Amino acid sequence: MNKASIRDVELEGKRILMRADFNVPLDDGVVTDDQRLRAALPTIRYIRQKGARLVLMSHLGRPKGAPDPAYRMDPVAAALTDLLEMPVLKLDGCTEDDVVRKAEERSHEDIILLENLRFYPGEAKNDPEFANGLARHGEIFVNDAFGTCHRAHASTVGVTQFLPAYAGFLVEKELEFLAGFLESPERPCIAILGGSKVSDKIGVIENLSKVVDRILVGGAMAFTFFAARGQAVGRSLVEKDRIETARALMESLGDRLVLPVDVVTGTGIEAASASGTVAIGEVPDELMGLDIGPKTLKVFSEILKGARSVAWNGPMGVFENPSFAAGTRGIAEILAKIEGTTVIGGGDSAAAINQMGLADKVSHVSTGGGASLEFLEGRELPGIAALRSRS
Repeated sequence: MNKASIRDVELEGKRILMRADFNVPLDDGVVTDDQRLRAALPTIRYIRQKGARLVLMSHLGRPKGAPDPAYRMDPVAAALTDLLEMPVLKLDGCTEDDVVRKAEERSHEDIILLENLRFYPGEAKNDPEFANGLARHGEIFVNDAFGTCHRAHASTVGVTQFLPAYAGFLVEKELEFLAGFLESPERPCIAILGGSKVSDKIGVIENLSKVVDRILVGGAMAFTFFAARGQAVGRSLVEKDRIETARALMESLGDRLVLPVDVVTGTGIEAASASGTVAIGEVPDELMGLDIGPKTLKVFSEILKGARSVAWNGPMGVFENPSFAAGTRGIAEILAKIEGTTVIGGGDSAAAINQMGLADKVSHVSTGGGASLEFLEGRELPGIAALRSRS
């Protein structure tokens, strides 16, 4: 995609307003996972090195459009201060006159962090007045929060009506890998889809079917396809209102759509151990399929052998439970060995490959769950569409 980035604009001496994704987990006022903060560091450092003044903004949690002490940005400012090894000053507001004045009065060397955007109802409503208030903090807007680009909020879209908008390095990288997979993948090109619901992935399957050579399906969503074939699924999750859709997809894709041949069963997602492995169509009435089986993993491995482009979105089973994590771990280990381009589509897939310590063995792990899913569906993301095009 031909979107302009911060590489394309003169930053020296300018006031930069940057949207980041600092929606991190907290425990007793301390950031417990700083991965999203680290992802923003290259853009922050580049802006500072170019001699620009920087004001950061982000949301945190779901405070429902009003101040909530549990979601103040102070822990984020403290964690950023440690990571950057320089002070990050957090202000107690976003658009108020005194907050704008304080930001302007600070030293050119200071990095400013505004209060939680979602303390303001105008953020989610994309209110022009709130967006204009945010724009008072900068001369240039930089969006480096890919995980929020699928939302038309004031801090992702509204502010671009008042400031020229450019992609940060993180957004630039997301577009490079996700758009590259959709527009010009090397072949063989394979998609791996998992997760619990077919309804979440219908758009992805339909769009990727125009691009990929094969689509490998795992996770609970596979059981809606098995139900459409009239096979026994026991107590496995089935979206009954999507059975006809699943049948239509199987008919249109034929052998390009590859389903599991065996599954690991259990009494439920909290089961202490697996009950066993059975062939598809043989799931006992009292059990659920909770992971792909070893024969399926072997089938998938053979298809992936020699692949040059692979995109993975959605786990193969209930990977949070060690009893049902082997399928997801197996896919992650296969992708870690592939020499071509491997893109992990955010959400649970990203959590899984990070949990398994293999994130540095693949080409790209997306930081946006919902955003990456919508991108793979071929939908235009409002936050991306609002960026300037590179002329």
